[in-house]
Amino acid sequence: MIYSRIVGTGSYLPPRIVTNGDLAGKLETSDAWIQERTGIRQRHIADESQASSDLALEACRRALEAAGLTAADIDLIIVATSTPDYIFPSTACLLQAKLGVKGCAAFDLQAVCSGFVYALATADSLMKNGIYKRALVVGAEVFSRILDWNDRATAVLFGDGAGAVVLAAGDKPGVHASVLHADGSQVGILSVPGNVCGGKIVGSPFLQMHGKEVFKLAVRVLDESAREVAAAAGIRLEDVDWLIPHQANVRILEATAKRLGLPRERLVVTVDHHANTSAASVPLALDEYVRAGKIKPGHKVMLQGVGGGFTWGASLVTM
Repeated sequence: MIYSRIVGTGSYLPPRIVTNGDLAGKLETSDAWIQERTGIRQRHIADESQASSDLALEACRRALEAAGLTAADIDLIIVATSTPDYIFPSTACLLQAKLGVKGCAAFDLQAVCSGFVYALATADSLMKNGIYKRALVVGAEVFSRILDWNDRATAVLFGDGAGAVVLAAGDKPGVHASVLHADGSQVGILSVPGNVCGGKIVGSPFLQMHGKEVFKLAVRVLDESAREVAAAAGIRLEDVDWLIPHQANVRILEATAKRLGLPRERLVVTVDHHANTSAASVPLALDEYVRAGKIKPGHKVMLQGVGGGFTWGASLVTM
């Protein structure tokens, strides 16, 4: 039996930090208002010169270093992003070029904030079939480019960043199980309903969200997917060492942990200093806790995504 296992993690955040106080000077809001409703204190914002592939490059370099590998050892690159550098080619191909390698498979995957979990499940399936041996799975976003900075309901929620893991095939279980779901009938509650046609933007280029509807759906499907993937993996929820849901809102995170009966100390929270980085949020949080020595080899970790589409999913892994 072939398994895939996470053998290295990495992340990158742009150096520019925007605090709630900075936003309060421009929007009708306050630090207290933002923290009370979201748990967010600050977010990192990319410079105009930084694209998703640039953030991904730094995260991948750190993940490869942690794994003791080079880019030449990789035979599969999957980048989860909703903010690609170009319409085409893929951000994964641009990343491949920046890594200085050729020949390996490279493609983007778009599932918004569930993107990393979708990408991890995809890479795991390909590796279990013996097609690839080592993969870079990346979440990278510059969500600041699709925000209306005059809309306090959305502008305060998001940030930029990238996270990456190196997966290696072997005979030791790592990714035990994954579940993926979507409900396209919910497309209207979270979207960027625009595109480019004839050199012009058609529709809206800005993120639009109905917060109450997203909150209710997110808590329900995070609960359901956690139970589903634990059952598929044959692992009891109480044996999960760490829960890493998509870092959207601290209220969603805490509600999910409570419904699953997991103590607060097993819940990973980075949304306070990262904000919502969409597909990057789960690998960013994973890398932070790995490098802090909190997540250790042998720990069982639940990774969860939920986002526009509406999409959701979960993976249960042993580090």
